Amino acid sequence: MDRLTKEQRRKNMQHIKPQDTKIEVLLRKALWKKGIHYRKNFKGLPGTPDIVITKYKIAIFCDGEFFHGKDWEILKPRLQKGSNSEFWISKISRNKERDDEINKKLLFMGWTVIRFWGDDIQNHTDECIKVIEEAIFDITLCINDYIEDLP
Repeated sequence: MDRLTKEQRRKNMQHIKPQDTKIEVLLRKALWKKGIHYRKNFKGLPGTPDIVITKYKIAIFCDGEFFHGKDWEILKPRLQKGSNSEFWISKISRNKERDDEINKKLLFMGWTVIRFWGDDIQNHTDECIKVIEEAIFDITLCINDYIEDLP
């Protein structure tokens, strides 16, 4: 059972920001320092990626561990023991399914999809930037190879 009243819970949930979260801002600042230009919360793509590098067709998602089910095989049994377990298991399972569907749609459209966990962004920002730089390098390499093969 919830310890908060419906009004209190509603007020708390209204203050959860869907964009410009700490992890998103942290990653964006690091990208900007590297001179990598991006668009944020790009509504023109499925799933409204948190960061989009349109020049290279890279869609980046900054996922929170709980709501996107990190270590699901560990989290799920813990949720089963808690209150309102059916709701949370259903919600997080659906979020995971939706993430997979969005990944497939974007890949089909020719986009590279990168997903980072919030903890990884906070604790290993440089490594996240390296992953993005490597994706840019790989895409650039493919484009150059394609151009060289043209008649």
